[in-house]
Amino acid sequence: MFNERKAAQMAAFFLGQAPENRMAHLKLMKLLYLAEREAVRCFGWPMVGDRLVSMPHGPVLSKTLNLMDGDTESQKGGWEDWISDKENHEVALRHAHDPSSFDELAPAELSVLQSIWTTFGAMDKWEIRDWTHKHCAEWKDPNGSSYPIHYETLARALGFDESSAMELAAQIKSEQEVDRLLAAI
Repeated sequence: MFNERKAAQMAAFFLGQAPENRMAHLKLMKLLYLAEREAVRCFGWPMVGDRLVSMPHGPVLSKTLNLMDGDTESQKGGWEDWISDKENHEVALRHAHDPSSFDELAPAELSVLQSIWTTFGAMDKWEIRDWTHKHCAEWKDPNGSSYPIHYETLARALGFDESSAMELAAQIKSEQEVDRLLAAI
């Protein structure tokens, strides 16, 4: 279910809004997490289907963070085709992109990204990190480690009732299992 190319296009959207098309990787990760969170709230489904994790600096998209940190090899057409390697705790666009090149993002998803940028784009990396600590109820301080954030927990934090939260989590888990099986082939 994780879509690396889509995660890269989401990152490219945010970097395209930033001065000089670059920003602190911490801020970019928070924007990406908040966009994924907002997609679940608006659509009842995540945009990229990443593994959600509580880390000391707040919630993150785990596979996307591994790509950003260079810990995972990028697929053809994926992260490295869109986003530069991290340098001095910042990432940048490899080259400018017209929004029409975001072929993985639906118009409604671009609206979510724009909304997240409008709300959080002016914050620096520490302000947005602190905001996620205070306002993302699904995040729990891992005290120097990391904890998974289950989609059921996220859905409940967003106000889904218990039944809807469990159903969402079950559907995502099912999709992730199919992806795992297909990857093994």
